[in-house]
Amino acid sequence: MKVVQISDPHFGTVRAPVAEALLRLVEAEAPDLAILSGDITQRARPREFDEARAFVDRLHVPARLVIPGNHDVPLYNLPARLFAPYSGFQRVFGQDLEPAFENDALLVLTVKTTRRYRHIDGEVSGKQIERVAGRLRAATPRQLRVVVTHQPVCVARKEDEKDLLHGHERAISAWAAAGADIIMGGHIHLPYVTPLHAARPGLARPVWAVQAGTALSWRIRYEANNSVNVIHYDDRQRCAVERWDYEPRTERFEAAGLDELALAPR
Repeated sequence: MKVVQISDPHFGTVRAPVAEALLRLVEAEAPDLAILSGDITQRARPREFDEARAFVDRLHVPARLVIPGNHDVPLYNLPARLFAPYSGFQRVFGQDLEPAFENDALLVLTVKTTRRYRHIDGEVSGKQIERVAGRLRAATPRQLRVVVTHQPVCVARKEDEKDLLHGHERAISAWAAAGADIIMGGHIHLPYVTPLHAARPGLARPVWAVQAGTALSWRIRYEANNSVNVIHYDDRQRCAVERWDYEPRTERFEAAGLDELALAPR
C-alpha cells in the first residue's frame, strides 16, 4: 500500500505551480489512497470548496478521505457557523465528516476535531475516542492502523503547544491500547515524525505521530516549504514515511527525507 497525505492546502491561497507539481507527483507515485487532513479552504467560501473539489478530482487516486479543519468552518458568516457549519464542506465532499477506509492491508479512521464554538483549537470527545478505539480493536493483525485528526496530538516546538488537540492525552492512551500504529495530523504547517512512545513510555505499544506541512498554500511557516507525506507499507509489514518538499528551482516536489517506523509486533 502507498498513501499520500495532503494537508492544509488552504484553497484560496494556493500557489498554482505547486498545485500542478503535486498533481505530477501523485501521478508518478500512484498511491492507493489520498488523505486530505483538513484546512481544505482558507475561509470556507463556496468558490474555494469548488476549487478544492476540482483539484481532488484531478488526483486520480483509487480512494480518498477528506476531513474538515478549522478553516473549513465559516468564520465571518456567523449564522452559517452556528446553524450549518459544515454545509459548504458537505456540499462538495459528502455528508460523512468522519470517513474511513479499510482493506486487507490498511485501516484508516478519521476524527472530526473541529467545533463550531472553537475558532482555531481542536477537540476530541470521549465518544469519538471510544468509537475509534472500538474500530481499532477489530482490526486484523496484518492491517496498518492509522487515525487521522486535523490538530496535532504531539508538537515539536514549545510554542506550538497551544495548538495541541484538546483531549489528546486520553486519545493517545486509548488508541495505543486499542492497536493504533500512526496518528496523523496537520494544522501547524510543520512536517515531522515523532515516536509518541518515546515521550510517553507507559503506552501499550509503539505509536507514531506523523505531521504534514501545508501542501499548496503560500502560508508557509517556520521556513518549511510546501510538502506532503507518502506512507509506504508492504506485505512484510514494513512502514516508512517519505517526505516530499516543493523545490521552486525545479518547480517540482523532491524527496526530502525518509523515516522508517518500527511497528508493534503483530
